[in-house]
Amino acid sequence: MTEPSIAWDVDVLFGKAPKHDVDASVEAVSGSLAGHGVAGAFACSLRGALYQAGEGNDETLAAARAAAAPRLVPVGTVDCRDALVAEAEVARLADAGVRVVRLFPVEQGAEPEHPGFRHIVDVSLAAGMTILTEGDVRRFWMPFADRGARVCFLDVHAYHVADFVLLARREPGFVASTRLLNSPDSIERIAGEVGAGHLAYGSRAPLHAVGPAALRLRRAALAPAEWAMVAGGTAAGWLEAGTP
Repeated sequence: MTEPSIAWDVDVLFGKAPKHDVDASVEAVSGSLAGHGVAGAFACSLRGALYQAGEGNDETLAAARAAAAPRLVPVGTVDCRDALVAEAEVARLADAGVRVVRLFPVEQGAEPEHPGFRHIVDVSLAAGMTILTEGDVRRFWMPFADRGARVCFLDVHAYHVADFVLLARREPGFVASTRLLNSPDSIERIAGEVGAGHLAYGSRAPLHAVGPAALRLRRAALAPAEWAMVAGGTAAGWLEAGTP
């Protein structure tokens, strides 16, 4: 029996990864995704996350233009340690047609209450961006609340399901990546409580193996329409969303 294709992985990185003993080249990452039946990826350069946001974003845009299969949606990033530089970079990304920006507050030492982090959220939302963010959802939800934000929390753990559901009940745009929702019913609980539109498949390839996250989603007890939403419909909606 052929496993169903996953349309979009929203948590994909590529480029030089000096802290990790892994081949993070575009070719290796693309091959791993394709080998697990993932058709497309929201991809961000590790250079942008760890070193130079501007150069990393250029690398991301070039990789997306060159990609054949899987399809790559360019995800920009900024340096959360310098909100003034980040402000200009968000504007440059928007001018280049980038619709999604990814934040690395844990890696870069930013906290949700920091003025700089909040300003980056402000300018990203004002530019009509969907935001992907790392960090504990129980803390990092605060700058996004009551703003109609489209934001995917990439580190929602199975232990955080109840907290995420409480947030999602009042925030239509709050989404949890499935990467750490690895308990027997965590994906199903979120879908049942607030709807599958609050979930999006993510693997954090290549820093994490693609197989376990893909298998967990494929074995989830979801209705076909729910499964299709988690496997790509939610992410596709971000690309269709208008800008202010």
